[in-house]
Order: sequence, then C-alpha cells, then structure tokens
Amino acid sequence: MDAEALDGGDHENGREGLGRCLSSFMDEGSMESHRYYLSRRTALEMLRDRGYVVPDSEINLSLEEFRSIYTDKPDVDRLRIGASLRSDPSNKILVIFCGQGMVKVNVIRSIATQIVNKDSLSRLILILQNKITNQALKAVDLFSFKVEVFQITDLLVNITKHVLKPKHRVLTDKEKQKLLKKYSLEEKQLPRMLLKDAIARYYGLEKGQVVKVTYNGDITGSHVTYRCVW
Repeated sequence: MDAEALDGGDHENGREGLGRCLSSFMDEGSMESHRYYLSRRTALEMLRDRGYVVPDSEINLSLEEFRSIYTDKPDVDRLRIGASLRSDPSNKILVIFCGQGMVKVNVIRSIATQIVNKDSLSRLILILQNKITNQALKAVDLFSFKVEVFQITDLLVNITKHVLKPKHRVLTDKEKQKLLKKYSLEEKQLPRMLLKDAIARYYGLEKGQVVKVTYNGDITGSHVTYRCVW
C-alpha cells in the first residue's frame, strides 16, 4: 500500500480542543446575541462546506454588524437560513433556530406549518438551546425530508478550523469506487467513522460515504487515510 495508507480509529472525541475558552468571547453586548452570532456563522460555514451557495458577506459579518441587523436580543425567526446546493439548485436546505424553552411536540408542529414549499426542501437543520422531548423527536421523524438536530453549543466553534484537526474531504461516488478498486477492498474493510462523529455530523454525511483525511504534522509529516461512515 502506498503513501495514502489506510488506518483505523474514529473521531468520537471530535469536540476535544475546540479552541479558546468561551469566556474569552465575552464583551459588552449580551451573551445571548454572541452565542447566536457564533453559532449562525458556523452554520453558514457548514452549509458552504457541504456545497450550498452561501454569500461570503453573510459569513464575514462582524459581531457589531450582526447586532446592528438582528439587535442585541435577536428574534430567532429572523436568524433562519435558506440555501440551495451549488451543483443542484433544486436541492434546498433550511436552518431554523429554536427558542430558549424546551422543544416539545407543539414546537415541531409549529415549525412544520411555517415551512413553505416543503416539496422543494431536502433537508432541515434545527439548532436548539434546550432539551428536546422524545415525543418531539418522534414528530421530527415524520417529516418527509431529512432533519438534523444540533445543540447551539455544538456550533459555537467550527471544529474543522481547529489547528489540531486534520483536513477532511468527502469523496464523490466515483472517487470512492476508484479508491476501492485501487486497493482491492470492499466498503466494509475501510476504517470506520460513526454517524454520530462530530465531523460526520458537520458534513451531513450518510452511511456508506467515504472521507479522505489528511494529517500534516511537524514530526510525522503528511499522512492520508480514508474512513467510511457507518
């Protein structure tokens, strides 16, 4: 096997070393608006990294600019994000921020009634600030499109930007088949990445997708491995 060797392991500890202590983000404005600012920026970056069309001007918005637009006590309805896949504009995603209360069935039902053009939506991301009940989770499963649930604390820092995180790139189906053929492997023989892995969730990966992981270290040098999502 050549320099692009395959190795084991997973990323279940994806939240480790997420950067500076959150206390360093404190300023004169409200903590509430700062949390919304950070999590919304990460959500925008996440959509861009998944291949959705996201304006740079939205991602590069400063905290001061964010507060001038959304105020120091943002209305969660105004924080919604809608985007289309660059390679397929008919493939749309919607990001909705939930309020500070516990997310119950009535909240999910309310969200369902507010979504227009449901037929054109392929994914929905819910960003929560509180717990979600089991009944609400069951209601989420009834949507005709895939729904992803994140806690706002998961998005305060973009894990893919951490200096210790290796670079990840999702392979196309064609690249995946080429890889398997190159090493005479079956999909199940590839090292695994769990669906609940932080990186898998960031990229919205599905079972069977393969990720190329590139490590760059001063001691070990460049090293490439591949992982299949399970």
